[in-house]
Amino acid sequence: MGFRLLNRSGQIRSLALAAAIVLVAPVFSAAQFGPPAFTHVLDASPLRPPPGIRIAIFEFADLECPACAHANPLLKQAAAQYKIPWLRHDFIVPGHVWSLQAAVNARWFDTQVKGLGDQYRDQVFANQQYIETRNDLDRFTSKFAQYCKISLPFSMDPQNKLMDEVQADVALGKQVGIVKTPTIFIIVNTVNGPRYFESRDPDHDLYQTIDQAMAVARPASVKSAHN
Repeated sequence: MGFRLLNRSGQIRSLALAAAIVLVAPVFSAAQFGPPAFTHVLDASPLRPPPGIRIAIFEFADLECPACAHANPLLKQAAAQYKIPWLRHDFIVPGHVWSLQAAVNARWFDTQVKGLGDQYRDQVFANQQYIETRNDLDRFTSKFAQYCKISLPFSMDPQNKLMDEVQADVALGKQVGIVKTPTIFIIVNTVNGPRYFESRDPDHDLYQTIDQAMAVARPASVKSAHN
């Protein structure tokens, strides 16, 4: 889908491109001071691939987080290149005014068409700088639904079931010990049980971390796709 969702005029196309450029700047500025510290994992028991999966990307992210927006296409490319699952979890940052509702919206789109929720997340990240308020988010979501030819209900979550799922993800993150977004683990099954490896700076260490995890994966795991 790319930027086509909002590319109804040349002006909007230019704004979307500007957003992509601006979003990169804070991340590179922060990198000058070195990568973030490793997460102090309190409980590693959730950091294991699903049944039948040997290796996966396991991410905690907030849809309003600029660093998450920057990391999103890197993770998408890595998951496609290595052909491994990307398990996306919500971790809502206090003070973010619309990310909680965006997470609920994404889960509603998950229920409509397979993969549509992830397309929504990708588009929110790609256009994040222009979503400043809850009203902005509502307008963006309406345009996304129109583009996908899906009618939005009066309420996406009348019984708060989707909200409960988001809050369960937040609770899971606290259980693990998450304190920042994005937090990115590569989780792998080995002959000695599950292990996890953290990518602290996906611009520089994501592929290296995946390769490190694959090197200890259980036999018959998919081979590295990165040279």
